[in-house]
This record gives sequence, structure tokens and C-alpha cells, in this order.
Amino acid sequence: MTGFFSKLFGGGGSGNSNESGGRKADRSDSIGNRDPRALVEDTLYGVLERAGLELDAHITEEKTAEGMDIFVDLTGPDEERLTEKDGALLDALQLFMKRALQHQVPDERIEVIFDSNGFRDESTKSLVEMADRLKDEVLETGKSQYLRPLGAKDRKTVHQHLAGDERVRSRSIGNGLFKKIKIYAAKNASREESDDREEATETI
Repeated sequence: MTGFFSKLFGGGGSGNSNESGGRKADRSDSIGNRDPRALVEDTLYGVLERAGLELDAHITEEKTAEGMDIFVDLTGPDEERLTEKDGALLDALQLFMKRALQHQVPDERIEVIFDSNGFRDESTKSLVEMADRLKDEVLETGKSQYLRPLGAKDRKTVHQHLAGDERVRSRSIGNGLFKKIKIYAAKNASREESDDREEATETI
């Protein structure tokens, strides 16, 4: 495993190896040629093999104005492990692959998106539905409501969705990678934002 990661992130070593699922690839060729899709496939199967995960990947790519989007859909006997805890393992694999691509092809703008059987779409749908329920509660009672701590991508989804309704506003609350989202009535914006500033000052 040490040799694999040292090769991936610029270390020495050479040689070929078989990938899980009967795939055979020349890893030094894929990385040396700096082909993003080949790098994703080669790296991913190496990680899955060493993690003991029985998964297969369907990988597609799409050229964009900025660079390239690479989509990875994972299926197989261990796919349920990907979506446990709100997709924590799926997010971890996606983040790892982004870092690998940034290291190997730093001059290209590449976005990599991991999914498994439409989990991302279902998760986004559920998130938006929850935001709408909390928004309705805000409009009915006039009281602020809070959405559970979310990562940056999910927070962006909620903020963009709520921005379409001028009656409410939203903002991220807290520190660290995961933050709550506060949803409040636009007519109370000055008071709510003032209260948040005072609370932050007291906390410090």
C-alpha cells in the first residue's frame, strides 16, 4: 500500500498490477500520461482493492468550458456502505480523488463527482424538502428554524434553493467544515443578524 500511494503522489517505484474485478492496467502508464480519466480509474480500483470493498465503477467524462467533469457511479455488493451516515464514505472517496487529481494534473480544471445508484439526487431532494418544511414553519410562526450541520456543498444547495423566496433568508452558523443553516423571515433580518453578532461576541 505504501508503494502504491508513493507512486500516486510522486514517489518512486514502477511495475504493473492487476486491479479488482479482473481489470489489468499499467498504473505507471496511466499516471505518467497524466490522462485524468485513466488516473481516476486506476487510482480508484487501487483504493477499493486495498480497502477490501467489492465495488465496480462506471466512469464517464464530459468536457466543460472550464475543463472537464468526471462522473463515477459505484455499484456492487458493498454499495450500502457508501451511503451510510449521509454518504460519508462516498464523500471521502470523492475528496480523496479530487486531491489526487489536483496533485497529478494541477494545471487542469477537473471536477470529479461520485455517486451510487442516484444517491446524490435523492439526498438533494430530501434536503430541499426539509428546507421547505422549515421555511413554512418560519413563515407560519415568525420564529427562526435551524437545519442540521451540513458540508459546504449541501449548504450551497439549501442557500440557493431558499434564495428563490424573498420572504425568507438563510445563513450558515457555526465553525468548522459542518455548519448549521439558520432560516429566518426576511422582515426580521436586521434583528436576527444583530442577535447573531451579539451571540458570536459573547461566545468569543
